[in-house]
Amino acid sequence: MYRISSTLLSACAAASVLSSLPFLPAAAQSDRLAGAVDTKEGVKQSLSDRVLSGKRTARQLTAQIMLDRAGFSPGVIDGLGGGNTTDAVRAYQRANDMEETGQVDGAFTKHLREKDTARFLKVITLKSADLDRPFRKIPEPMAEQAEMDSLGYENIQELIAERYHMDVDLLTAMNPDAEWTVGSALIVAAAGPAKLDEPVDRIIVDRSENSVRAYSGDRQVAFYPATVGSSDMPSPSGTMTVVTVAPDANYTFDPETNNWGGQEALSLAAGPNNPVGGVWIDLSKETYGIHGSPDPALIGKTASHGCVRLTNWDARELADAVEAGASVEFVG
Repeated sequence: MYRISSTLLSACAAASVLSSLPFLPAAAQSDRLAGAVDTKEGVKQSLSDRVLSGKRTARQLTAQIMLDRAGFSPGVIDGLGGGNTTDAVRAYQRANDMEETGQVDGAFTKHLREKDTARFLKVITLKSADLDRPFRKIPEPMAEQAEMDSLGYENIQELIAERYHMDVDLLTAMNPDAEWTVGSALIVAAAGPAKLDEPVDRIIVDRSENSVRAYSGDRQVAFYPATVGSSDMPSPSGTMTVVTVAPDANYTFDPETNNWGGQEALSLAAGPNNPVGGVWIDLSKETYGIHGSPDPALIGKTASHGCVRLTNWDARELADAVEAGASVEFVG
């Protein structure tokens, strides 16, 4: 359970690319990739066998990217599949009146591709705005975090991975020769838009599925994997409402309302690496909310302290679309 300060609330309402690519300017790299990344086979041509090996496959990677763009988030795009991807597949199949297999097979990827013909990968160029910021290691103890004036990204790789909804290991594997300086060209996943097409007026938090489903009227507009409470600190039951949204939330730890984290009251600065990922959707039950996470790869795999935790990009997408007064129903 978390509490955002009243001041803030009142103020708020794959991997080596083609061998010659690292030596080409960004525009030329984009041209070179244009004919190579339109299909699953194109992804295989654009990424080395070292990237697409073992459990990381072109089929899983392309399915995750298309699911992300369709509004059915697989969480972190890593090409590995897993429980979050399976849940996203089931949710997509359910919403589209398909048999719920949860399988990323040829028939499923063919169905996705018929609706989404955009490229799976793209080339970006690092800009000075990306690098002109303090990158600092975030200490684990909250007391040490509370001494920092910002809980931003630890490095440029973390920033770019989050921007394109990717696992850091996949990003770095896709760009083994990158210098990570201004002007560096990088190959990244062509992730989905960060804005939903319709406002969200109803949210269902499914504790048994570890998911959040967002609706505009009767139409489901998004699905997100989530970490929902724990056996020691379960999420609430019943229905509540969205009170307000804090897109750049700080974090206050109150030992009187939390039985973890020590006995000292702490205030932590905003940022993607604070305990709520810097994004907070405040609910009508005191101390409860839907928020981001400093560890996106752990979403759906570890417990939370009673609240509902999403990846930072999913939390931002939902926060930008949800309306004050929207209902939030906990089921399962």
